[in-house]
Amino acid sequence: MGEPSGPTPNALPAEPFRGERGRPAGERGRPLFPGEQARPIDPLPGEHGQPPLVGEPAHGAQFRHPARPPGPPPPRVNPDAPTEYIPSLDDDYYDDEYDDYDDDYYDDEPVRRPKISPGLLAVRSIGELLITAGMVVLLFVVYEVWITDLISAGKQNDVTSALEEDWQQPAEPERTEHFTFADGEGIAKLYIPALGSDYKFTIVEGTSEANLEVGPGHYKQSAAPGAPGNFGVAGHRVGKGAPFNDLDLLQSCDAMIVETRGNWYIYRMLPTVDDAKNWAQVGADPLCAGAPGSAKVEPLTGEYAATIGRRIVTPRDSAVVAPVPGNLASKTPAEQRQKLITLTTCHPKFSNRQRMILHGVLVRVHPKSDPALPPELRETR
Repeated sequence: MGEPSGPTPNALPAEPFRGERGRPAGERGRPLFPGEQARPIDPLPGEHGQPPLVGEPAHGAQFRHPARPPGPPPPRVNPDAPTEYIPSLDDDYYDDEYDDYDDDYYDDEPVRRPKISPGLLAVRSIGELLITAGMVVLLFVVYEVWITDLISAGKQNDVTSALEEDWQQPAEPERTEHFTFADGEGIAKLYIPALGSDYKFTIVEGTSEANLEVGPGHYKQSAAPGAPGNFGVAGHRVGKGAPFNDLDLLQSCDAMIVETRGNWYIYRMLPTVDDAKNWAQVGADPLCAGAPGSAKVEPLTGEYAATIGRRIVTPRDSAVVAPVPGNLASKTPAEQRQKLITLTTCHPKFSNRQRMILHGVLVRVHPKSDPALPPELRETR
């Protein structure tokens, strides 16, 4: 049969699509594009006497699936039958691949540690003990230097506040300067301008360990501030506030000022041994002459010849705070004694093997009735 030719309405202007069995469009089963000529095609199998393909229906016949080749029917599955165990990949894989590796690795004998000789064990034990002891010492130093300072600072603030509150209370005129105090009670304030404009500590009554944790302590048997005799004060050099940490920095004629309820007592450090040898030149320092109205600092003589600016003694040398320092057998009447101040502290730092002693002499009294502060408070080196 011939195929229709000529233009066909509503023809798709697209590329030819594949038709039956992959034949180009226009060959079978569709209209031709405009200008397209019909071409003869080979008959399909089963058409016009062509034998059909095996298992394929003839042209015009309904398509059927090709017949299965003859054979036994497939086995029927029993849903109640137990599931057959199939070994996992891991079972066979690791058994095959790592058998030799495991044998080589785990069959080796463990490495034996060398035996430690008694000498090496002793050295190691001693080393561990030394490290432990070092840590204990380090913690002790931290406690003594920093922790105790913080504790003492709080106690110093408390006793200072109590002393200032007491000074603000009106006092009887005849008892303006009385020095009968309870143990641990604040009695005066100490200023050393050469150690800084902020150097100020409240002196408490007594020199027990508990008292010295609060601040500098007054030797109870020594003289009162400004009185004839020796006003002795002790203080820590390291830890517990360390009020006397830098006493070794003081020089001849440096001021040591004691404030009480009614007066400022200005003491100056006596000449050291080296300065006394060349006092004609050292004594020309304006600080040694002092402010107007002050006594001039001079090396002491006679019974006081051993009383020098700074010296180092043993802890048992209690004569340094005697009315005449270093002379317990002095016969000088009390009213004729020098008005001295003595500061004592441990020496060297971090040790109580010795004592550092500083002696000063009273050069001037500044009454607190004068509203102006003593000019010595502003002295600097």
